[in-house]
Amino acid sequence: MSETNLSKAPAETGRTGAADGGAAKGATPAVDPRLLVREEGLAGYLSDFGRKLRSGELGSVPVVVGLIVIWAIFQLMDPAFLSAENLSNLSIYIVGTGLISVGIVFVLLLGEIDLSVGSVSGVASAVFAVAAVNNGVNEWLAVALALVTGALIGALHGFFFAKIGVPAFVVTLAGLLFWNGFMLRVLGTTGTINLDSDGVVGTLSNHYFTDVAVAYGTATVAVGAFFAAQFIGARRRAAAGIPSRPMGEIAVRTGLLAILAFGAAFMLNQYKGMPLALLIFLIVLVAMDFLLRRTSYGRKVFALGGNTEAARRAGINVTAIRISVFSIAGTMAAFGGLMIASRILAANQGAGTGNLLMEAIAAAVIGGTSLFGGRGSVWSALLGMLVIGSIASGMALLGIAAAIQYMITGAVLLAAAVVDSVSRRTQRSAGRT
Repeated sequence: MSETNLSKAPAETGRTGAADGGAAKGATPAVDPRLLVREEGLAGYLSDFGRKLRSGELGSVPVVVGLIVIWAIFQLMDPAFLSAENLSNLSIYIVGTGLISVGIVFVLLLGEIDLSVGSVSGVASAVFAVAAVNNGVNEWLAVALALVTGALIGALHGFFFAKIGVPAFVVTLAGLLFWNGFMLRVLGTTGTINLDSDGVVGTLSNHYFTDVAVAYGTATVAVGAFFAAQFIGARRRAAAGIPSRPMGEIAVRTGLLAILAFGAAFMLNQYKGMPLALLIFLIVLVAMDFLLRRTSYGRKVFALGGNTEAARRAGINVTAIRISVFSIAGTMAAFGGLMIASRILAANQGAGTGNLLMEAIAAAVIGGTSLFGGRGSVWSALLGMLVIGSIASGMALLGIAAAIQYMITGAVLLAAAVVDSVSRRTQRSAGRT
């Protein structure tokens, strides 16, 4: 591509940087990858990939590579790791904590943290169990009550943080302690309330769609929706006279997704079929991804994470956005708590404790959401939980002690944080942040 074309190529959107004031000295020029691909084809891909490496924009590449390595190692050590049964069990295991991690992603995008989500998930399961089992409340109403409880708790935390000015770390640490005690109080002296396996919550993690058409149908819808979104987006960009992805690239992306989606559907159908819990998780991920990437609300969340003062001067209601984000985190924590209660068919005093909080935070960070705010995706929760769940599953098959599992998960989390820090430093030196 000529220098003239490069100078005319618009910079990528969605990041704060020095684009308005000119690139820093020695900075890597920001070139729209769609323009590179259109003019250079495969060479454009390689050129853009090299630019991203030099500027520290690694995206989800490290975690995907790491996940492939983890799966390959465990499969070599135990051929049962990639069996249909183990993968199906893994898909259910990641849902509860993964839903909690989705809420953590929202908070991390602000550059904050929520330490209360584990306790909130326990409160939600306790509220549901006491209402539905002990007091005979309709289960659907009890589910709504549990979710509203999580939302209100999150909004309360957000109020103290955004309105009063108490640091989020302190507010949610206090919430961790308070809501854990509140959960014990709600459960009462019995400590454990068993759930009906055929009830609304009981079926969430224990129901499978045995008809093979469900799994393949889900894969078909996912691939079709992805292609439609990519195609329509490219048409709109082309009509507006800005660079867009060519049909060849869209076809390749759709083909890769089809291989993954139908491969997963095939494996699930080899066991019991499509788990309801996994289907719900995927629907939530798509909905939350749409909220973050396709709505003005999502753009405001990213704006606050990038530069709070600039967002305030742009007219964004910082207080309202912050409170809403913590409310979303509380809601997702409650949803995750119900899923975990569904998996073990009980609400007990151990709900929300142990390593649940650390796994939820670790999943978001390992999956690629930045600890410094302004960069990440709800799909980080899925990728991160696949890494954590795969480590746990593989070590359980090999009979390795839980202590080693914690050590390895901690090392992976540290590696993800190091990659994030190095990436930000590289982007800063490249004039990208």
